[in-house]
Amino acid sequence: MRLDELLDELQVRIDAVRGTRDRVHSLLEAVVSVGRELDLAQVLRRIVEAAALLVDAEYGALGVIGPDGRTLSQFLTVGLTEEAIAEIGPLPAGHGLLGEVIHHPEPLRLTDLGAHSSSYGFPPHHPPMRTFLGVPIRVREEVFGNLYLTDKRGGVDFDPEDETVISTLSVAAGVAIDNARLYEGAQRQQRWLKANAEITESLLSGSSRPAVLELIARRAQEITGARIADISMPVPAADGLFVEFAAGPDSRTRQGLVVPVAGTLSGAAHRTGQPVTAVLAPDDDRYPDDAQTQGWLGPAVAVPLGTAGGDSRGVLLLARPAGEPVFGETELEPLVAFAGQAAIALELAERRRDAEQIALLEERDRIARDLHDLAIQRLFATGMTLQSAARLVEHEGAAERVSRAVDDLDETIKIIRSTIFGLRTKDRESGPGLRARAARAVGDAATALGHPPRLSMEGLLDTDVPSEIADHVMAALGELLSNAARHAGATRVAVALKAEPGEIVLTVSDNGRGIPAQGRRSGLRNLDDRAQGLGGTFTVDTPDGGGSRLVWRAPLPTGG
Repeated sequence: MRLDELLDELQVRIDAVRGTRDRVHSLLEAVVSVGRELDLAQVLRRIVEAAALLVDAEYGALGVIGPDGRTLSQFLTVGLTEEAIAEIGPLPAGHGLLGEVIHHPEPLRLTDLGAHSSSYGFPPHHPPMRTFLGVPIRVREEVFGNLYLTDKRGGVDFDPEDETVISTLSVAAGVAIDNARLYEGAQRQQRWLKANAEITESLLSGSSRPAVLELIARRAQEITGARIADISMPVPAADGLFVEFAAGPDSRTRQGLVVPVAGTLSGAAHRTGQPVTAVLAPDDDRYPDDAQTQGWLGPAVAVPLGTAGGDSRGVLLLARPAGEPVFGETELEPLVAFAGQAAIALELAERRRDAEQIALLEERDRIARDLHDLAIQRLFATGMTLQSAARLVEHEGAAERVSRAVDDLDETIKIIRSTIFGLRTKDRESGPGLRARAARAVGDAATALGHPPRLSMEGLLDTDVPSEIADHVMAALGELLSNAARHAGATRVAVALKAEPGEIVLTVSDNGRGIPAQGRRSGLRNLDDRAQGLGGTFTVDTPDGGGSRLVWRAPLPTGG
């Protein structure tokens, strides 16, 4: 019997050794699997999957600590289906028991997590959990995040060996994360350098300003993985920013917006000249008036387009979907450098445009001098010669013909002088385009309204709309904004200006008290007369939700 007992004990120890061997092999395989990846997102996913497998946990999660060091900016789970995650709702931010491991970065093992003092229950639709094991992950002595494991299969508790295994995995995970971050940083830096070179090449090849702006926004969107990328420029003589280019979903809605400097993410970056970040842009109380960020957006950053210590020439706004990583310091540094390079590119484009304008004016002046000094003088001399010759012609018909030729020469001289005057006054008569004039008018109206109107513009407003029609459009816009400020009592005003084939349409809508039936309508009559004088129309509607909607239309010339 004693021999049987010794054999049984030996078998138990052999099984234990085999179990330890198998676990060590599994741990080594997990370490190799985690270290093999270079993509940071894949590394994080491999870590949490390997951890749950090593300790036979039903549920696992990896929480990445945000820049503030107190909350979670990213949360990856294992064991929950997509449907279950959607039913639970927003991912945890790192409060309660999860925050306990953040504030005290040491392994934490519990038999019943609900009994811990930091636990305050689960949200609705969350599966019940009992046992718990939390271990921090350090990267170069800095706590990167935490591994959370719950419900060891078989209904048993996590033991000290499980804690040792996960702690060992966390060390390897820290090295793998560090390698992935270094690789990702090197790749990102290479992409930024390539983008800068592409922008410079685009400028040297003579690309237009809109094309350069689009290139800046697109490349920043691609490199950072942003969902939206907007470039806003300051509105002259107004405390607002005009969204000159927008990329991503709802770009047509955002492009043309005039957002205030106060109470917006872009405005804060423009005012301070420093990058400004938000962990969850739509819920950030610092920016209550930000119309560029939507409810489905998450982390965002606004970077001023300017050199270090210089004034902001505009703002680049980037936003990722909800649940994506926040913009950290490692991303901000190359992004700020890229924005500075973009600002230089825009300045070079403006300087080149100014140089081209100066060259054009000089060429006009030269042509005017040549016409005056050469053509007019020679024509005048020819006319004097013909007048003298006419006195010597005895034939009445021939003398009449010479006299008519002299009159034609005088008329030609007048036309050339008029052309010279036109050449020299062209620059004074050509002011800013309709798009810039409309943006300035809407920005100026913010003071009278008490809030910035929403502005959207579509079509070739600066090329397809003749100057005389543009003047009528600006007069109509000014009258409509003035009426909204004086009579509507609205808290929201929207302006839409659209150049369509053969027609320009100006729409101003608000949520105010509407157009009174017996009120003074002299201003509206003037708008109607102005539209009819151009062959257009002016209509006043009351939307279903109240307020007013005023539409002013005028035809545009078509053809070459």
